[in-house]
Amino acid sequence: MNIIVPDEQAMHATGLQLARTAGRPGVIYLEGDLGTGKTTLVRSLLRGLGYAGKVKSPTYTLVEPYSLANLTVYHLDLYRLAHPEELEWLGIRDLHRGDDLLLVEWPDHGAGLLPPADLVISIEYQGAGRLLRMRALTPQGKAMAAGLNEAKRIVSS
Repeated sequence: MNIIVPDEQAMHATGLQLARTAGRPGVIYLEGDLGTGKTTLVRSLLRGLGYAGKVKSPTYTLVEPYSLANLTVYHLDLYRLAHPEELEWLGIRDLHRGDDLLLVEWPDHGAGLLPPADLVISIEYQGAGRLLRMRALTPQGKAMAAGLNEAKRIVSS
């Protein structure tokens, strides 16, 4: 499924809608060039899940945890990872126990050591807007993506 997101406000609406179906354990990979809106989408998703604090990009820390009422969300930005084995130093095996939501930017930098994705969201420049391409790889991913059908209607109207 593809969604054309014309501006930052529409990206925010998409993240809020994604929160309605992604607020459960799972793994979402976020792919795209620098500046395409991966962190913006994560920030809106976290807002939609009820997180009210500051949402920082984990570009330098590599991982930011967010404790919510019924879920812990880990936001990873692997852009600065020199080698996938560095994930072991971050404690990736302890970090993801299957009862949390893992949001991974630049997942190709952690290839082979990351848990498999339920949903992959690729973000591309589309003129002044963005094109979001969703690939659901598991039943959980299909459930997450289902909510984005509504986002597609919201963004398109």
